Amino acid sequence: MFYFTYINKKKILKSDMLECVEHFFTTRETCIKSKEPDYERIVGANKKDICEYLNIAPENLITPSQTHTANVAVVQPEIKSYPDTDGLILTNSEQAVFLNFADCTPVIFYDRKQNIGAVSHAGWRGTAQKISYLTVKKMVSEFNSNPKDIIAVIGPAISKCCYNVGEDVFQQLKNTISVHNGLFEEREGSLYVDLKGINRQQILEAGVENIDVCPYCTVCDNDLFFSYRKENTTTCRHSAVLKLN
Repeated sequence: MFYFTYINKKKILKSDMLECVEHFFTTRETCIKSKEPDYERIVGANKKDICEYLNIAPENLITPSQTHTANVAVVQPEIKSYPDTDGLILTNSEQAVFLNFADCTPVIFYDRKQNIGAVSHAGWRGTAQKISYLTVKKMVSEFNSNPKDIIAVIGPAISKCCYNVGEDVFQQLKNTISVHNGLFEEREGSLYVDLKGINRQQILEAGVENIDVCPYCTVCDNDLFFSYRKENTTTCRHSAVLKLN
């Protein structure tokens, strides 16, 4: 179940399935990614608050250059730049990672036994390339994670109610999973997909059983989160943040 709490009296969103590790999704109030001039001061203040909350130095708050790939990298303490990367696996407690979203699907993973985690960015392109599935598989192959020990939390994203796509995208996404129940819909001549549900199914097919799916839609709940579609290609983003204990 998801619930709101606060950093310096500003909202963040958490899942009670991940109480064992520090994680959250920022909201409009706690935005730490934007190219809008009006947000420059806000972003700076929010990053300062978040670093203090996480008890890390600002240079240890790491984010990649997201380009809608299925590339997943392992964070190294000496490396601060991760180009063309849409998933980061974190194995140390000195750094924190965040990825940015405005309709795409954020996924936070945590392995309770190995104390490692990951954050992945699954827009339709990343989902078509099965980035959620591949993130789990990389945790298994490189760190010997057992999928049954992994918790996955799928954050706020555009929901099926609002996400209409073309035939090509519809078919590409359909081909990524073996179970389609309720995830694809034709409505009044338009095609709609459940991006959160498709990622959930990919994660299930990777062997993960413990999954929490956020009910918030970035279009319907635009007062809380940013929407690229609804806000005319805004550069503001909400973020998925993870720090290990």
